[in-house]
Amino acid sequence: MLVAADKFKGSLTAVEVAERVTAGLRAVRPDVQVEALPVADGGDGTVAAAVAAGFERHEVRVSGPLGDEVTAAYALRDGTAVVEMAEASGLQRLPEGVFAPLTASTYGSGELLRAALDAGARSIVFGVGGSATTDGGAGMLAALGARFLTASGEPAGPGGAALAEVATADLSGLDPRLWSVEFVLASDVDNPLTGSKGAAAVYGPQKGASPEDVERLDAALGHFAKVLDAAELAASPGAGAAGGVGFGALLVGARFRPGIEVMLDVLGFAAALERADLVITGEGSLDEQTLHGKAPAGVAAAARAAGKDVVAVCGRLALAPEVLGRAGVRRAYALTDVEPDVAKCIADAGPFLERTAARIARDYLV
Repeated sequence: MLVAADKFKGSLTAVEVAERVTAGLRAVRPDVQVEALPVADGGDGTVAAAVAAGFERHEVRVSGPLGDEVTAAYALRDGTAVVEMAEASGLQRLPEGVFAPLTASTYGSGELLRAALDAGARSIVFGVGGSATTDGGAGMLAALGARFLTASGEPAGPGGAALAEVATADLSGLDPRLWSVEFVLASDVDNPLTGSKGAAAVYGPQKGASPEDVERLDAALGHFAKVLDAAELAASPGAGAAGGVGFGALLVGARFRPGIEVMLDVLGFAAALERADLVITGEGSLDEQTLHGKAPAGVAAAARAAGKDVVAVCGRLALAPEVLGRAGVRRAYALTDVEPDVAKCIADAGPFLERTAARIARDYLV
């Protein structure tokens, strides 16, 4: 049996989900063989999933989204680095209740990429998601050697709003190693940089942006792309990912791929799948978003292609059985089936997940 689930956001990490599911299965069938392969789709938790799969964790001091120094991690194995931008520039790095939609910077994400290059990475998986930023990747590019100057020749300030003041862009100082490595942009979204489906309009409000902020940021991102003469790139799938950091990555040669597909390759999912007779996947909420590039959908699609049965665990279930079936999931088990109070499910997700896994064991293993 293979447990390949994502985190239950706000309750359990992907590693903890696998541990709790395994405990629940073994409470009913102590002899069951369980292989745990925590998964992620490029957002927060991606480095932890890589470390659980055998990558080595490396920590480095970088700039957080507000410019303060934070300790962030990337993962490395056999020349492949997994870099998670949320480690440096994510919402998780902001003080509770504090947002900075106009000024938050991805500079620390560029520092993380540079650290991976310094460590000898020949291939970089850049997982983006959960960002606090909407700066089009300008901060990241600056950390990698680019210079963005105002009309007076001064460096532009941090954050997306300051992009409106950029008059010239000098990319000649960019780290040349960027073009000698395989650089993959791993994301679960394929939004363009600007417009009604762009980085500011769709995701800005999640980062504290008011309607006026969204309008200002969208215009600034459009201006930034114009200065860089990269309108076509700005319209590319993934350019709007994580506040436009996808645009910055594409600008330096990254190749966009759906995050879960990349991570399944990196984590060795295909080999683990061959050894399994049943796959358990899941995440905190199985809903419409799950169907659009989230980890459980990717796991289910790969398992279905291999002819393997898939069941899912979740905190909350908002998909009909027929929709789950079309996605490759035979049945879903929600914590709210055990405890209808959502707040209790979030607070005590571990014990409830063990009880849920015991139900799976009785249904499939007894």
